[in-house]
Amino acid sequence: MTNSFTPTWMIDAIYCVTPEQLRQHNIKAVLTDLDNTLVAWNNPDGTQELHDWLLEMQQAEIPVMIVSNNSASRIARVADPLKLNFVSRALKPMTRGLKEATTILQLQPSEVVMVGDQLLTDVWSAHNAGIRSILVKPLIETDQWNTKINRFFEKGVKRNMLKNNPQLRWRKELD
Repeated sequence: MTNSFTPTWMIDAIYCVTPEQLRQHNIKAVLTDLDNTLVAWNNPDGTQELHDWLLEMQQAEIPVMIVSNNSASRIARVADPLKLNFVSRALKPMTRGLKEATTILQLQPSEVVMVGDQLLTDVWSAHNAGIRSILVKPLIETDQWNTKINRFFEKGVKRNMLKNNPQLRWRKELD
């Protein structure tokens, strides 16, 4: 049961992932959740660290695409100034949004990675779509009301997942 919720990697933050690490794993694009993964849910402008990381990805010609359950208007508030493509109403943990993203990017599931801060949406949808996943720590400790519900259920799932996968631990980079 916990295999569906087991990420490929657990990394402290999306900003720790470098183009070199991605290339070592034949990853050509990054799909990312929005809130508390790419930006804090209450800071749509992001941090300087985000802007530096996106520039690094752009210079390496590694596309970054937001795949979020949020509305298009909510995502556009972040994505447009950053010049990022996105898929809204992705319906994670279903695979619709991830499949749409890989189609837009013209890449195979094996050539992308999904980065997110939630097991029950981001990691599970990636597993269902045959895409590798990176679980990151939430950027801030607070969540929107609807995410708090997921976090409640996620606690037990995460405990079991870590118990069954002792090799998984928080890292600063992809293995």
